[in-house]
Order: sequence, then structure tokens, then C-alpha cells
Amino acid sequence: MRVTVSGYYGFGNTGDEAIALAITRELRKYGAAPLLLSNTPEDTARLYDCESEPRMQPGAVLRALRRSEVLFSGGGGLLQDKTSARTLTYYLAVIRLAKVLRKRVVVFNQSVGPLSPQGGRKVAAALRGVTVIVRDQGSVDTLAALGVRAELGGDPALLLSPTPGVTRDLQRVVVAPRGDVTEATERLREVVTQLKAGGRHVIALSFMPDHDDEAAHSLGADEVLSTRDPQVALDTIAGSGFVIGVRLHAVILAAASGTPFSGIAYDPKVQGFCADAGAASHPIALNPDQVADEALRRVLPDWNAVEDMRLRAAQSFSRALGR
Repeated sequence: MRVTVSGYYGFGNTGDEAIALAITRELRKYGAAPLLLSNTPEDTARLYDCESEPRMQPGAVLRALRRSEVLFSGGGGLLQDKTSARTLTYYLAVIRLAKVLRKRVVVFNQSVGPLSPQGGRKVAAALRGVTVIVRDQGSVDTLAALGVRAELGGDPALLLSPTPGVTRDLQRVVVAPRGDVTEATERLREVVTQLKAGGRHVIALSFMPDHDDEAAHSLGADEVLSTRDPQVALDTIAGSGFVIGVRLHAVILAAASGTPFSGIAYDPKVQGFCADAGAASHPIALNPDQVADEALRRVLPDWNAVEDMRLRAAQSFSRALGR
């Protein structure tokens, strides 16, 4: 069985590449062959030892779907029109094409929204007859308001594991900014100052080098790590005592590695993940004293809730493949 996977792959975003790594690994466990639609298909094929086609070439997308039995739309935050209406139009077009070709279509462990009223109507129409699995309760509620039934799954990156032998240092704190959330970055500088005063070694982790490096270097951290490799990011997080993440997958990889975390909710998907995990989340106008205090005290999420999320993520593959 071949599965075409449609997402934000091949753009150098470590979070989305973590999803790609997890999906390709899990599909192989079920004897399925992943085919990723990517912005850089040659790199994607090499990184994940899978087939890949250029995501923006209609002929290539058609070819991929014709050769596949299943389309996974996701993971990631694909069905939203906050970024631009073109983003939503693209992902819905891939779904519609797969439906025309009579393929099994699954919205797979996405976050859904924010959506304009017009965008909501488009999503509701496109998802008729589609199996829908989302990664947070907020997305279940968003779709229910549109008349679309969705199951609760979990982000595939929760299934990734650190490299054996990684040693945790409780005095290390990872801070993962996002380059376009400048208000949070400004306040995180004060958080870093307080953490260093408290004896912590702070690592600024840039998840998307082209977008986040400047913000990461501006925090005043003891160390800056810029990477596109999800395993490197995961191992860095697993070796720390706490994570503060503006980037969603900073907190997801923290959950995957058993590292306490808090999120800075620039987008509902961050707040949704933290809420489902029983972890603290803060607005972009965060209180530096409060965030630093949580990190210094290593405030824990609800690990039972995190384990439930991981289990749902694992089980979602069999449901999506109709097993």
C-alpha cells in the first residue's frame, strides 16, 4: 500500500520535518510505503528514504495520488486561512483531487483553524465523507461547529524517541522562539536573564533557521543551536531540564522526551496542545517573572495526559489505514 502524505514538508521547518520523520517511520511498521509531497523532493526522499514528489506541480501531485491508495492530509496546522487564503485553497484542492480519484482520504492529526467564515464553509464542504483525525480537542470543537465529525488523535512527533545515551542536565533550559512573534521574543529576553541569574544554562533553539535565527541570537542565551534536523532538536530537548516554546514542536518534542515544558501561545494550536497535556501556556504578552519561575521550579505537565496523547497518536495510524 502506498500513502501520499500532504503537508508543509521541505521548507526547513524542524517541527514539520519531525512530523515527516514520525509518519514515514510509523507507516513502514504497517507495511505501507510513504510518498511525501515536498518543496524539495530530492532532499525529502534522501532524508526519509521514501518516495517524494514536488508539491506545487499539479502533474506530479496527480501522479502521486494515482499511484497511491490513501491520502494523508497532515499532520500540521494545514486547514487554516490565518496565514493566507491560498494555503487553505492548496490543501483542500489536494483533498478534492484525491476524492475525485476515489482514494481513501484522511485528514491526519492536524490542527484546524483559525478559519474565517468563508474558510469554514469551504472546509466543511471539502471534508464530507472524509475520515478526520485531529491532534487537539480545540480542533474537534472547531469542526463540530462546522458540522464535521472528527476523532481525537495526537501529533505524530510524540512517537519519536531521543537517541539512546542522551544524558539529561536539569540545569539546562531550552528556549525556542519564533522569528515573527517579536513581542514574545522581547519578553523572553528577560526570562533568559532571570534563568541565567538562577544558575541555569540557557540554550536558544532555532527551529526554522531562515526565520528564527535572529530571534534566537537576540535572547542573550549561553548557547544558540540552529538546526533543521528533528533528531538533533529532540536530543537537545531531551538533554535539558525544561523547555519554553513559542514553536509548537518545541513543546511537542519536550512531551515526547519526558521534559517539562510551557508554551507561548502565539497561535491556538500551541494553547490547545498545552491544555490537552495539562501544561502551562502563556499569551505572547507573557509575564517574564511567571515564566521564569515555572522553568526554575520545573513545573510538570500531566504526564498521564501526555501518555494518552501518545497512545492516541499511535492508534491513529491503524484507524487512518482502515485496519
